[in-house]
Amino acid sequence: MTKTAMITIAGRPNVGKSTLTNYLVGEKIAIVSNKPQTTRNRICGILTRGDTQFVFVDTPGYHKPRTKLGDYMVGVTKESIADVDLTILVVEPIASIGPQEQGLIDQIKARKCPAILAINKIDTVEKENLLAVIAAYSQAADFDAIIPISAKTGDGVEDLLATCGKYAVEGPFLFPEDSTTDQPERQVMAEIIREKLLWCLDREIPHGTAVEITKFSERDNGVIDIDATIYCEKASHKGIIIGKHGDMLKKISSMARIDCEKFMGTKVFLTTWVKVKENWRDSDFLVRNFGYSE
Repeated sequence: MTKTAMITIAGRPNVGKSTLTNYLVGEKIAIVSNKPQTTRNRICGILTRGDTQFVFVDTPGYHKPRTKLGDYMVGVTKESIADVDLTILVVEPIASIGPQEQGLIDQIKARKCPAILAINKIDTVEKENLLAVIAAYSQAADFDAIIPISAKTGDGVEDLLATCGKYAVEGPFLFPEDSTTDQPERQVMAEIIREKLLWCLDREIPHGTAVEITKFSERDNGVIDIDATIYCEKASHKGIIIGKHGDMLKKISSMARIDCEKFMGTKVFLTTWVKVKENWRDSDFLVRNFGYSE
């Protein structure tokens, strides 16, 4: 008899949710960067082990929204805690509970969802410091389990997965056994390009970008042609993204193409353009147009 477990991974921005999702799945299916609010959409990472299929729902970081896009991202996180078998609340090894963590704890309690706490980044602190973190969160909520992990090194992740297995329910697999994500390939390609924008650009500029794949076609020999348009909010940002003599755009495109080829397993020809859509993050129409809609 097969079993499935729908598991939401939630937490504040930049706490390591996407890194954990990628480690659990064993493949990079969610983009990561050193900047907060990297993840914008709900992304499913799929792992099938024996008779159990785990569907991990990676969510945007829980934060105080300041734009229409931010409202959408927080809404995605709230809805992802409902109607799942388990929520993993990912926190940093700090012995105080911030407003983002408290907000998520309140959501978990309100929806009466089974939850376990994953204290991430334990490779950055001394083991004895974890006791105070465990004590603080034990008082805040009645977690089914508290598991220290490092999504970066994998320390404790197998223990976390074993605990997740206890919440699996009998039923057919939701995805083919060899699936690793529910994202369409076009969306994965767009996210890979956006990740490179986050890594290569500073301050607010990458947060004001969106990527649209306008062409995705496969030749007879298996080579894939991709045309992508990068949207930014200001003309000055466009100049920075393109760079002197087009050098920055070439760098971003080259880095993205390498990861696109890894994911697709074939040669990719990537062509990129940059256009300005002023203040798109505060436009309901443009936020939906760029794929950020329920």
